[in-house]
Parts: sequence; structure tokens; C-alpha cells
Amino acid sequence: MAILEWHEGGVAHVARWRSESGWPAPKKVVVADDTMNADTAYRLALDGTALLWRGDFQNARQLLQALVRRVEHKGERARRAKASKVKAAPASPTEAFHRHRLQQLQRARTLAMLLIPFGADHAIPLRRAPDARLACLEAYGVAGEPYVASLRELLGVIGAHEWRRKGVHIPALDERIHPWYGVFSPVRGEYVELVAQAPLPDGAKVGPRLAFDIGAGTGVLSAVLARRGLRVLATDMDARALGCARENISRLGLVPQVDIIEADLFPEGRAPLVVCNPPWLPGKPSSAIEYAIYDPDSRMLRGFLDGLATHLEPGGEGWLILSDLAEHLGLRTREQLLGWIAAAGLEVAARHDTRPVHGKASDADDPLHAARSKEVTSLWRLRAA
Repeated sequence: MAILEWHEGGVAHVARWRSESGWPAPKKVVVADDTMNADTAYRLALDGTALLWRGDFQNARQLLQALVRRVEHKGERARRAKASKVKAAPASPTEAFHRHRLQQLQRARTLAMLLIPFGADHAIPLRRAPDARLACLEAYGVAGEPYVASLRELLGVIGAHEWRRKGVHIPALDERIHPWYGVFSPVRGEYVELVAQAPLPDGAKVGPRLAFDIGAGTGVLSAVLARRGLRVLATDMDARALGCARENISRLGLVPQVDIIEADLFPEGRAPLVVCNPPWLPGKPSSAIEYAIYDPDSRMLRGFLDGLATHLEPGGEGWLILSDLAEHLGLRTREQLLGWIAAAGLEVAARHDTRPVHGKASDADDPLHAARSKEVTSLWRLRAA
């Protein structure tokens, strides 16, 4: 268990340190309140000194917003300085991606320096603090003892609670899916529509009509497959994802059709249809939440491909849902992907493509716009060769 240590009023204090981003407990901590100005707070945060807040909660939120403005202003100045170098060659998509990730990491680290105390019941002992006990209980479980976490993380927890409460409308289901904190929200509906519209393989139209959903997440694809008349066996390794998927399947009244089990990739046996929507970018996640976006060494993608043939019924299909953003960023080539497919004893029966419609795909100011503007999301229909 990580411990945060600090001195307050000449007395040494300790508390449990909590960080879903995996940040270590800050080594340097000062107590801060409403008298601290934003410039001082920014200098301390840049120096790696955490600010344990003892003032008004709403003032802490305003201070965080002031820190965000300073971080963004610094980033804008750096971009202008680089643009002013006439002879500087434009960054390649890969360089732009890694630079963007580093900037985002540095930004997150700086903004995480503003800390909030919590009681053993998740209550926040500050003036005008919101009642975030339910949101924290959903995200963290039972605390059992006081702890400290960053204000930025708390705001993420509160935001996730609202997503979980309201849900995300899924047109393919005409229902709402309720994501949990730390489970990837199905806000990019184009991949859900691909699964809803692709023609089922012949083996999934007769007999047991079974499908495997590998990496179930919120359970949205399991629900789509169940609504298409299939019995679904869904797997995941993450405890939050398993709980989230079970809750969503129950909400939708699909428990008789969908079984959700803890497993690393495949369950036992074979199915005429095996579906997988792995993280789309190869890379190292910087937090637990980023495991839904980054696939270290393409482990899940390659594991799915390598094991697919042995889990398909004769004539069955594996549906791989994958964006080609990694290709446009220079993180993976199409030749590599096709090579992995062939090496796994598979062949491409068909591919269904769609364009993403999320805001960043058309945002010319996005640092990765050159790659995002070309992105295509595909459902690869794979068969044993």
C-alpha cells in the first residue's frame, strides 16, 4: 500500500495514497489553502511538489482550472517556437504521436499535484465539497481508512459516475449501455454498427448459434450479438469490466443468452463466430485506464489471431474489429497485420470498412489530425486457411 507523508503544523502525518493513473506518492508535499495564488502553485507543481488542499473545495477547482490554462499556454508557446524555425522539418506522424503522448503525460503529471483529502467513508472534509461518496465507492470500492488522491482524478471519478448513471445510447440496440469507471465507454458507435450489420457466418445461423466475445468490456458487443439471436460466451480479465458487462447484460434482460466469465482471451471450446475488439494502438499504457487504448507489444491482437483457428468451428469466422490509426501513425504496417494473419493459419474472407465520426476526426487543430483524418475502422472477417 502506497503512503503519502507530509508535515503540517510541525507534526508528521501519513495517509494512504491512491492513484488510478499509477503515479507514485509525491515525495515533496506542502499544505495549501485559499491564500495560495496560481503562479506559486504552478511553480511548485512543475517542481514536483504536491499541494495538499485545506481550503475551500470550489476554490481548489478554480485553482486547477488556472493550472490548466498555464499548462496549455506553455504548450502553445513551445509549439509557436518550433513553428518559427523555418528550416525545421515537419514531424513525421510517429514523431508527432510520441511527442503528443509525452506532452499529455507531462500535463497530467503537473495537474495531478493538487491533492484532496478523503475520509474512510470517501467523504471530503473541505468547505463546499460535493458529496462524492457514491462515485468514489463505485470507482474504488470500500476505503476503510482515510486517503489522499488528486483533485483531477476525483473529477474524473465524478464524471464517470455521471456516465454510469445516464448511460450511452447505442443506436444498434436502441438502448443505453452504462460504462463503469475504468471501463472503455462505447462512444465510438461505428464499430458497434459494423458488428450489428455484418452477415453472420453460416454456422452461426443454425445449431447452437454460439458466439465468443473476447474482451467484453462494457458488454456492448455481447448485447448486439445476443439481439441478433446468438448465445454469447463473453470473456474479460479486468474485474471492473466483468462487473460492468454483467450489470449491462442484466439491465438489458439478456442474462439467459449471455454468460460472462473471467478468462485470458478465449474460453474453452469452439464457436462458429468469435469476435474481438482489441485496443487499437500498440504501445505501453501509462495508466490502468489506458489498457483499453494501448496494447503492449500487440499482445491481445496477436494472441487473438494466434489462437483463433483452434477456437473456430469448421466454416466459422473470427471478426476482428480494428482501426487503421496505428498504420497512419507509423506504429504498425498493413503488411505486418496481414503477415500475422497468415502466420496464424488464417485468411481474410471479407472486410467491412467505415469512417469514424467522432469530433477529433475532423478537428484540424488536433495534433494528430493528419493521421486521424485518414482513419478507417474495419471489421475483418477471418477464416481458417
